[in-house]
Amino acid sequence: MSQPKNFDGAVIAAGVEIAYRRRPEGVTTGGLLVQAVTQALAQLDLRPSDIDGLGVASFTLAPDHAIDLAWRLGLSPRWSMDDCHGGASGINLLQHAVRAVQAGDASVVVLVAGDHFGPGDFATLTENYNTTTRQYLRPLNFSGPNAVFAMLTARHMQRHELCRSDYGAIAVAQRGWASDNPDAVYRTPLTLDDYLGAPTVAEPLCRFDCVPVVSGANALVVMAADHRRNPSKRIRVTALQAQHNPDHQQADGLTTGLARVAGQLWSTAGLGPGNVDVVSVYDDYPAMVLIQLADLGFAPSGDLRGLVERIASRKLAVNTSGGQLSAGQAGAAGGMHGLVEAIRQLRGEAGGRQIEGARSAVISGYGMVEYRYGMCANAVVMERI
Repeated sequence: MSQPKNFDGAVIAAGVEIAYRRRPEGVTTGGLLVQAVTQALAQLDLRPSDIDGLGVASFTLAPDHAIDLAWRLGLSPRWSMDDCHGGASGINLLQHAVRAVQAGDASVVVLVAGDHFGPGDFATLTENYNTTTRQYLRPLNFSGPNAVFAMLTARHMQRHELCRSDYGAIAVAQRGWASDNPDAVYRTPLTLDDYLGAPTVAEPLCRFDCVPVVSGANALVVMAADHRRNPSKRIRVTALQAQHNPDHQQADGLTTGLARVAGQLWSTAGLGPGNVDVVSVYDDYPAMVLIQLADLGFAPSGDLRGLVERIASRKLAVNTSGGQLSAGQAGAAGGMHGLVEAIRQLRGEAGGRQIEGARSAVISGYGMVEYRYGMCANAVVMERI
């Protein structure tokens, strides 16, 4: 989907994360979302009455929606939106929020995403993810997306003549970044031997190929560029592209919709893959990291092993939070996790994992698995003002 080139008039003013945790007690999805919004407002010294837009992404907030959360927060939005695009939700919400601010439909929009999974919640979600899953996969006892992406990884491995160690190098590299992220769930050093010796989940995937399910939330604030509460450290969107359901599940899943829009993305941004300082790609599985990076142009010669080496050596700063593979996947928050990490990096607030002088970032989203692979892909380029 082509986007207008002018993204002026709206800035990203804040990004927060409620630390992800495995099986926390006394937690609710609504409570996590409220915490995230409250922290985002506090970061800018905003009151609920200052907010006139709210966007929400969550699998487990149901039966509540954005407007229910607005009531709970004491907000009276002129613009509101629920999003259900999974790993693509964060960027999807951002796209609509930026346009809403540019159009004057709202002046300060809070975007929030998150989930808390109680006992049995995640299994219920994966078995009833959509009609296709419920009708065609659940009767096969497929046990969630691991089996689907095991087949995709096997195809990817064969197509590009990769081995398990190549995927393991990504998991190890991201764990290294996570060691400097106090909010990451898994920070213990991971070696390639640890990866190769881990229990098999679904051949060729092992435990460390699969994102750990956690509870948590993220929030962003998008506001008019001339708003009186704008902070000194602001981020602007320079390009944003989305492509949903490009092949109608007829291809092999080894290319996402990003391949169709990457050229326009970089052209609009006035940058290229070699010019960005920070990269956050949706990492539900290591193979998807490589697929999205290749689609975005980070392996122009098709040399995926070379790409793996650049990730492992940190010549390419990919998923500097540790990504979902080490920080955890908090349901719909996973689609906003990479955005918040990029914002922290561009604002110089990433602590021990800070990329010196970071001024630009590219972030991708990927999600909504049908019966073979995901249907939604999007990406945004952001720069520090």
